[in-house]
Order: sequence, then structure tokens, then C-alpha cells
Amino acid sequence: MATGVAAVWVPVTDMARAVAFYRDTLGLEVTSQDDDWSEIDANGLRIGLNARESASASSDGGAVVSFQPNGSIEDEVASLKERGADIQGEISEHPWGKIVPFKDSEGNDLQLYAPPTS
Repeated sequence: MATGVAAVWVPVTDMARAVAFYRDTLGLEVTSQDDDWSEIDANGLRIGLNARESASASSDGGAVVSFQPNGSIEDEVASLKERGADIQGEISEHPWGKIVPFKDSEGNDLQLYAPPTS
């Protein structure tokens, strides 16, 4: 039986560019880095950047990594835009919270998620 998520692996084609995105654009800590595999600490969740698997931007669905904004989702979107992130739409509000999709430097689907305020 699974007890949690150990890591999320994200395929990348350009390791240096991907590491820079997760470190500089998202402000996450790079805990290890080499040409084939790098690790990012996302508030205790390990994100592995994997250059050994092929990466391709696709709109066919698949895994999405959701990040918690540091402050309001609106402020975080503005900050990401200033740092050049590829925001894929507007913030949408749902009964279960707010989301906004964006892409990493390799075309992988990401999003910001903020739970509903009550």
C-alpha cells in the first residue's frame, strides 16, 4: 500500500534551462544537479528533473504538478509573469479552490492552486 508521494519525475530536454526555471522562476531549492538528473525541493516534495526520458510538449493530458502560491494566487501570477513564466490562461475559481495553468521551460504542465477561503 502506498503511504505518500516519494517524488515526481519531470522529463526535460535542457537540464540547465530547466534547473534555472525551477530555481529562478519558481524560487525552489535545487538539492542536486547533474547532466542527467537534478532534484528540486518543493516544500518537502522531491521533483526530479529527468533528462534520460524524452520530453515533449503535449496538450493530450498527463501529469500536472500543482504548486502552492507564496501569498495570494493573484500576486504569485503577477510575479511569475514578471519572471517570464508561460502562463496559459487566467485564474479560474471553483468550489474546491483557484487554479491557473502555466508551463515550465520544457513544456510540462504546471499550475498554481489555492484552496478556497472560508
